[in-house]
Amino acid sequence: MPNDSWPARAAVDPVVTRLALEGLRAAPKTLPPQLFYDDEGCRLFYAITALPEYYLTRTEWALLQEVAPKAGEWLRPGGTLIEYGASHEAKASLLLGAETNGRPVFDAYVAIDVAATALRAMGARLRKSFPALRFTPIEADFEQPIVLPADLPTGPRLGFFPGSTIGNLDPQGARRFLARARTTLGADALFLLGADLRKSPQVLVPAYDDAAGVTAAFNRNLLVRLNREADAEFDPKSFDHRAVWNAQEGRIEMHLVSRRAQTVRLGSTRIAFAAGESIHTENSYKFTREDIAAMASASGWQMRETWTDSEDRFGLFLLGAS
Repeated sequence: MPNDSWPARAAVDPVVTRLALEGLRAAPKTLPPQLFYDDEGCRLFYAITALPEYYLTRTEWALLQEVAPKAGEWLRPGGTLIEYGASHEAKASLLLGAETNGRPVFDAYVAIDVAATALRAMGARLRKSFPALRFTPIEADFEQPIVLPADLPTGPRLGFFPGSTIGNLDPQGARRFLARARTTLGADALFLLGADLRKSPQVLVPAYDDAAGVTAAFNRNLLVRLNREADAEFDPKSFDHRAVWNAQEGRIEMHLVSRRAQTVRLGSTRIAFAAGESIHTENSYKFTREDIAAMASASGWQMRETWTDSEDRFGLFLLGAS
């Protein structure tokens, strides 16, 4: 669990400060989910993925173990795997291990993520597990335009976006991301997308509000980060974690709800909260197969193959250029 006390001041990060002020001055108040992933946020997120309530990771993992060996059927050897939101290589490693006639399908792996520390740790591990692999980390927000290195291998490319992170984007943002990835990866690329499927709220809500309180700590860690990197003075214990199913929008929402009326300083700005007022910190949209097909089509892709688990909880979708 994180230390909720106010830490010693670090250097103020102008990007973190700007994003926080933009969201907290809005009505309703928001914070962008990319701010979750400082070192402590990454640690807490990986703890979440091992929770009994959080079915997503273990379900996708089982699917990837079945699907990843098929990569040699989609691509000739000498390819490049480009993963978006790649703070750990565990899922990518299943693809990186794929072979055709004893030769690895992928010669290179590009990992794109905002967490610089996680990318460095990935590089150290990959040098041991895949010593012949060319690893290229790109510290960047995958929602922004990405420029791939010009000297990547000329072989086929596979974009990879697991974990249903696509659900953290609003519908317009998801289509924009997929269209931009289509341009970045090139006309002949493929794209493997992981997406959580719609199901009962009785299954969905506990995955984002676990009994052990790990997701609550993950959510509150946003405020700890703002104290450290945006010269803020939040008391994280004065905000409750809340996860709700919004049936109309088809999404789980995470909020931090002020327990009382309070005013919080962030730099030179004072931000007032009413009792019960929330900061909307994350959406996680859930999909049908038809949703994914329509989103892909609107973004210049077409569905090639689909795999789901036996309970239709999670899907892997292979997209090709249309």
